[in-house]
Amino acid sequence: MAQRDFWMYMKDVGERSILFLDTLRQRGDNMLAHDRAGKPPLLDFDYEIILDAGHCKPPTNYSLLRITRVGEDCLADCVDPTKPPVIVFDPRAGHGPGIGGFKRDSEVGLALRAGHPVYFVAFAPEPVPGQTLPDVLHSLRRFVEEVTARHEGRPPILYGNCQAGWAITILAADCAGLVGPAVLNGSPLSYWAGEAGINPMRIAGGFVGGAWLVHLLADIGQGRFDGAWLVQNFENLKPEAVWEKYANLFTHIETERERFLEFERWWNGFYFLSREEIVAIVENLFVGNRLEEGLVQVCDGCHVDLRRIRNPLVIFASYGDNITPPHQALGWIPAVYVSTDDLKRAGQRIVYLTNPHVGHLGIFVSAKVANLEHRAILANLSRIEELEPGLYEMRIGVPTDGTEGSLEVTFEEQRVEDLRFDYPRSSFERVRAMSEADEAAYRTFVSPWIQAAVTPWSAAMVEALHPMRVSRTIFAEAFNPWMRGVRTLAAMEQDHAALPPDNPFKAAEAAWFGDVTRVIEASRRIRDAWAERLFETMFAGGLSSPAPAGKRSDRGA
Repeated sequence: MAQRDFWMYMKDVGERSILFLDTLRQRGDNMLAHDRAGKPPLLDFDYEIILDAGHCKPPTNYSLLRITRVGEDCLADCVDPTKPPVIVFDPRAGHGPGIGGFKRDSEVGLALRAGHPVYFVAFAPEPVPGQTLPDVLHSLRRFVEEVTARHEGRPPILYGNCQAGWAITILAADCAGLVGPAVLNGSPLSYWAGEAGINPMRIAGGFVGGAWLVHLLADIGQGRFDGAWLVQNFENLKPEAVWEKYANLFTHIETERERFLEFERWWNGFYFLSREEIVAIVENLFVGNRLEEGLVQVCDGCHVDLRRIRNPLVIFASYGDNITPPHQALGWIPAVYVSTDDLKRAGQRIVYLTNPHVGHLGIFVSAKVANLEHRAILANLSRIEELEPGLYEMRIGVPTDGTEGSLEVTFEEQRVEDLRFDYPRSSFERVRAMSEADEAAYRTFVSPWIQAAVTPWSAAMVEALHPMRVSRTIFAEAFNPWMRGVRTLAAMEQDHAALPPDNPFKAAEAAWFGDVTRVIEASRRIRDAWAERLFETMFAGGLSSPAPAGKRSDRGA
């Protein structure tokens, strides 16, 4: 019996290996096809372009889309004209637009299902040469004005995902009265906050000398910063998750193939930012942490003051998010409002809710999260607008009476003082000072020589040979003729059936995969602990950052 189980397992491994390689082939082919098509937004909805900021002054690579159709259903019959419009902003964090609407159970899908007119802010793969961060913010303001005008002056609801969160926060501060409630999903606004050993990304700038490195990478790309570098940073942040992704695909190739390919179409669509944009973002936000201090300049003599925001803010964060933990999503509040009374006197309403375990991407792509947290937020925005000024925690309960589709939502008043997260501010201020000095030296003495030496050919070679691209395209048929044979063999294995779960060798395989995951995770924890220790030594500040009293700090995968 054991011998029969072994040979069945070996046959299964061979078939799964072929199907696994064929899935990587299909991913590479999809990536090249998306590139050849001009990397259009990966939305699961039909749309029309309402406004192209490339034709505005100043021009940028942004565009405003209106969702027009879902499959065979035209939206004219189901949109409720009495409901405010929703604008979904996707992040420029290395990927292209689409994460807010690349499947039906998404922010776009939920808003459509609820009857809201829905708009989507997209951006092209290439920036307009020399476009700046103020240029982008100017385009976004025009989009808000356009949507407001199309709906009889009714302020739109703004959804900001990840890095788009700080963009709509700046918009809310700058466009007083033009915007309705703003929903910030996994959005960092307090960049120095976090827990020691848990959120190492916030200290990374100290080890590379600050903003000069992204300036260099943009110079090598002829004024274009390759988003593949940002995606590579995400994968390096939690390498065990990368291993688990491929192990899960290999283990469950029968059921995971299509889901894997769907997500990878978005994950591997690398977009570019201009040199001016990425340097300003790193200087002002990631390393400089200037937003909560009111030091981000959007035009001559004009700085962003978050106290000017009057529309309600809804903040959704997760303790399983090691990219934007609740510390970074909420830590700006006590930096802007010294107390709960100060927040109330300002007439502001801030509502936050947290998830105990979902990861960063799960905030945007998880169907479970979409149908619970996002649905609850959208359904209760009118209640949030009617709240008295103050800070509230949103709690969601599912009724036990079996009522389908209904949620029990309550708002518990909280204190601003409880959101004060401890971190070594002086250490980060030293990093900021070092970054400013290094960037000034690089900009003055090195950048002109790099720009003079770079050619279109060298920039194209650096782009094509980036590890994130090579690791994908090497499995595509256009680059690897051997993959044609894999495709032929895979076509013969379409009837592959999974082994019975009681096969002992399949169970041993699962145990081994789990052991490898734990080894990689342990190594990553050691790496992060040493990074924290080194940061403490280099910049002379302890990295203690406990969770606030009464808040959960448990984190899942």
